[in-house]
Amino acid sequence: MDIGLYFGSFNPIHIGHLILANHVLHHCGVEQVWFVVSPRNPLKESKSLLREQDRLHLVRTAIDSEPRFKASSVEFSLPRPSYTIDTMTHLREKYPQHQFRIIMGGDSFQNLDKWKNYQQLLSQYSLIVYQRPGFEIKVPEGAQVEITDAPLLDISSTYIRTLIREKKSIQYLVTDEVKEEIERNRYYLT
Repeated sequence: MDIGLYFGSFNPIHIGHLILANHVLHHCGVEQVWFVVSPRNPLKESKSLLREQDRLHLVRTAIDSEPRFKASSVEFSLPRPSYTIDTMTHLREKYPQHQFRIIMGGDSFQNLDKWKNYQQLLSQYSLIVYQRPGFEIKVPEGAQVEITDAPLLDISSTYIRTLIREKKSIQYLVTDEVKEEIERNRYYLT
């Protein structure tokens, strides 16, 4: 099976994430999209990060109605901080029957040279890169990169967390089910 891996903190997962994953599912030849919840991104601060199990629960809540979306906690059991190359190696060993493709934005692709063993990622794995305004995508020779024009919304998890702390509405920025879980559990209030 051809699986797109969408890595992220998903802190919290929002409509923009879902629209992008849906685009990849329907336009990039993958049969499933797995949302790989990262315990901690080595290139980002983690002080405002909700507990990993809670973020995983929110992802599962958000994607419950789409059977071709899966929530993955694979990085929870790997050494920290998690590095994409280590996760890919683990997944290849655990699921040799699947082909994995990495989904990332043009901004992340432009910073790929800061990633652990990025040359190995480029040589061994196929990437699906969605365009982001202001980020030129230059594909190195020999890399398997599919560039896609996915619909993008100018929504960020940071913005959503700010709205929550300010006790403002996040309706339509996240699914109704995720909104209810955030409110019920009082996530992101502090």
